[in-house]
Amino acid sequence: MQMHYLEGVAELYFDPEKCIGCGICIEVCPHEVFQQVDSRTVIVKDKDRCMECGACALNCPVNAVVVKPGVG
Repeated sequence: MQMHYLEGVAELYFDPEKCIGCGICIEVCPHEVFQQVDSRTVIVKDKDRCMECGACALNCPVNAVVVKPGVG
């Protein structure tokens, strides 16, 4: 069973142009919202799993992830 919060309300934004593929967001996300697609690209797998804890945004060295905390 996959955990989902309120559908379609997570304010999680990902900019693949800024992403360097370091994988930190994958490591720190407690709900596996991110996945590695190839050696360089990290994309959002399922935004509705995001609880908006902000760990991904706080740890991203290039600010490719932005989270507005509050809803999730």
